[in-house]
Amino acid sequence: MIKIDIHPHILHFKQPAGTSRGVYTTRQVWYLVVRDGDRVGIGECAPLPDLSCERGPEYENHLQRLCRHTEELGYIDYEALRCYPSVLFGLEMAFRHLQSGSFCLWKSPFTCGSQNIQINGLVWMGTYDEMLARIEEKREKGYRCVKLKIGAIDFGHEIDLIRHIRTTFSRKDIELRVDANGAFAVNDAMNKLQQLAKYDIHSIEQPIKAGQWSEMASLCASTPLPIALDEELIGVNDIQQKDLLLDTIKPQYIILKPSLHGGIHGSEEWIAKAEQRNIKWWATSALETNVGLNAIAQWCATKNPSMPQGLGTGQLFTDNFYMPLRIVGDAMETNVDEMPSTEMFLKWLNA
Repeated sequence: MIKIDIHPHILHFKQPAGTSRGVYTTRQVWYLVVRDGDRVGIGECAPLPDLSCERGPEYENHLQRLCRHTEELGYIDYEALRCYPSVLFGLEMAFRHLQSGSFCLWKSPFTCGSQNIQINGLVWMGTYDEMLARIEEKREKGYRCVKLKIGAIDFGHEIDLIRHIRTTFSRKDIELRVDANGAFAVNDAMNKLQQLAKYDIHSIEQPIKAGQWSEMASLCASTPLPIALDEELIGVNDIQQKDLLLDTIKPQYIILKPSLHGGIHGSEEWIAKAEQRNIKWWATSALETNVGLNAIAQWCATKNPSMPQGLGTGQLFTDNFYMPLRIVGDAMETNVDEMPSTEMFLKWLNA
């Protein structure tokens, strides 16, 4: 008989994490401990404030209700959980752990230590000098793909920063991605895309706010650099709506975060639909702790990703649970032989 315990937990960022929606200093997550007799499975539910479709004051009540529903059934009711992606992802993770008996959720060349995953370095929003220093740090560490969060400081200063990078490094030396988090005004977005396109940018994430499908479709049709949808996918959980969004907007890329975009089940739906339309994709974390990041990385590795993924966020917290997710140069590595035991996690959680 399935029993699920819910454990709220707060982690702390090493330095404030700036986004266009504000600055994060702490991270609230909920760990699930699923028991079936002597077997135990661990999952993480990590909605993002002001972003997740299910986030709000009632989140914990919904989590309790959905976990009780899952206990009664003894399995995951995917249709009932479509509108609760972080809850679904937490349960998927925990049931996978329950079945495998360890934090090695998927056996693959990645978990066996014989294959790595290329990742991008992430440069958070900040002042010009702060962002420049962070870029130089990423390059020194060996990253060949760097993602810049833009939209928080003056756009002219951001262009100066990108120009400085390109005077030093060509696209062959360093691939640049930028993430606007919807910061551009619709009437000025094309002008900014044209300015960015001068500097060999790989892609831009979410140039305008989500929900403006016709305006985003127009941008994607005539953009001078590829556009990747991120926030646009949040809350689009129905199968037919996914088809409609992709057929209407026709983006060059989509970016998948299981905690935001339907868990593993919903993310694989997005991948299948994108590939049918020759739309490329990559996966990123949504500031999960190492428990969630471990699951995303292992799942992502089973999909044989062809480009750098956004999986480097495990180093952001001062008090993260240890997982053997090593960053070596611009790649992530792990090894099943070094995975912590379930008992180690429970001791850490209850300390």
